[in-house]
Amino acid sequence: MKSSQSDLETIARAKQVWETDTLKPVLDKGPERKRSFASSSGVELRRVYTPLDAPEWDYPERNGFPGAFPYTRGIQPTMYRGRLWTMRQYAGFGTAAQSNQRYRYLLDQGQTGLSVAFDLPTQMGYDSDDPMAMGEVGRTGVAIDTVEDMDILFNNIPLERVSTSMTINATAATLLAMYLAVARRHGAALERLRGTIQNDILKEYMARGTYIYPPRPSMRLITDIFTYCKDHVPRWNTISISGYHIREAGATAVQEVAFTLADGIAYVEAALETGLDVDAFAPRLSFFFNVHNHLLEEVAKFRAARRLWARIMRERFHARNPRSQMLRFHTQTAGSTLTAQQPQVNVVRVTLQALAAVLGGTQSLHTNSLDEALALPTEQSARLALRTQQVIGFESGVTDVVDPLGGSWAIESLTDQIEAEARRYMDKIDTMGGMVAAIEQGYPQREIQEAAYRHQQRVESGETEIVGVNIFQEDDAPAGDILKIDPAVEEEQVARVVAIRRGRSRIEVHDALARLEDAAGGTDNLLPHILCAVEAHATLGEISNTLRGVFGAYKEVIVL
Repeated sequence: MKSSQSDLETIARAKQVWETDTLKPVLDKGPERKRSFASSSGVELRRVYTPLDAPEWDYPERNGFPGAFPYTRGIQPTMYRGRLWTMRQYAGFGTAAQSNQRYRYLLDQGQTGLSVAFDLPTQMGYDSDDPMAMGEVGRTGVAIDTVEDMDILFNNIPLERVSTSMTINATAATLLAMYLAVARRHGAALERLRGTIQNDILKEYMARGTYIYPPRPSMRLITDIFTYCKDHVPRWNTISISGYHIREAGATAVQEVAFTLADGIAYVEAALETGLDVDAFAPRLSFFFNVHNHLLEEVAKFRAARRLWARIMRERFHARNPRSQMLRFHTQTAGSTLTAQQPQVNVVRVTLQALAAVLGGTQSLHTNSLDEALALPTEQSARLALRTQQVIGFESGVTDVVDPLGGSWAIESLTDQIEAEARRYMDKIDTMGGMVAAIEQGYPQREIQEAAYRHQQRVESGETEIVGVNIFQEDDAPAGDILKIDPAVEEEQVARVVAIRRGRSRIEVHDALARLEDAAGGTDNLLPHILCAVEAHATLGEISNTLRGVFGAYKEVIVL
């Protein structure tokens, strides 16, 4: 509740006495460690927080209770007292068979959801035998060219019982169609499938780069997925609006919140323009955030994002369904904070970040492995990363209380500051015509680049300290065992896609791709046509090239 004026005056007088009688003698003896204490977003952190830092704080309006608007304190009334977050380790490498083996291993170790990493050719819409794919097949994730690969990827994994997340964007519609085709092949009911496709193309233009088509036809693909899944796969999360890659590219915590929610606004507006009712698709929107080392800022960031989204959905888009107002999110610990120097120290970083995600109320979590600054994780390091989540969940006690840091004057003040700064960015984007227009003008790209440059300057000057990099350095030690992808993987995958092309019906493939081309040039929902092409054994590259022929290819905006 709000503090009365007399209470605030009493606290202010007491603080002045403390500063004079207690603090000043200590500072006279020696200065504090730094000249400036600030978060990654440049928010100056006060020495101590009191009710003076939140004089207008209205508990019911700004915080409320867990599971109730504005969801600052969490989207579920009981949070982890009812059920822990989904422990979803991101994995995929080499062939579908190799990745399937890793998934089954992680499920046996207690993982509660799958998260699929695809290689770059798959993400960019190239088949494994395309010259553009040479040297990249199976390197950063699993290679998927056809529905047969998808079938092998999920061999002996019960799709109706396991929640599957797929980190795929430009080719999200095709990978989803392959997943649905496999489910139908094995008799799984589509209405019972649970999972998520990332499907967030806007952040690709500003931060990551795995785009294919220009923004506006890409947005059409996304809203076609919204419409199709609403009717056929109602439990599927049709998009994971991703701040993770924005942060990995160098954005601050404030920029991560602002640009991610601005992307969310763009997707909601695009769906509304197609005639969808907001409450028909908004409950299946989900988000994906990064989590860095500054625990207080990260916890406040998640709380601010929830409150902002709830108000955006209720006040801007007039969503009536409470689930439409809830910001549900997955979190991954920050790959950009991992160091090749002293990689064992990454275990500490990941633990700290995972704790911040849990204290901030995440719905699912991936913990990076200690060796990921060097290579894809080994089986042993992936197991240790999963065990990190399990220790927090089952041993730490932080799951026993909902929003345990709520009410901290520091957390509440930081939550308010992050919300206010993020709103300023979002208001500017609105004046530019929305996020698609802002991306076309290079605005978020420029802001992220400048933030990344400032961070690098602070690291190189020593103002930002990183253990093992610019402080507490050691001579390079042996890296230990790291995962190496056998070059034979590419040869094997190329042979597979060539054999599938040889054994299929050319007429069926030609007809399916021709119907897809016609639909892309018109207004039909593209998902049924992509699904037909997939089931005719058209390859990912053939489907992508068909759409390229209609939509064209995106040319990057150069920002200086």
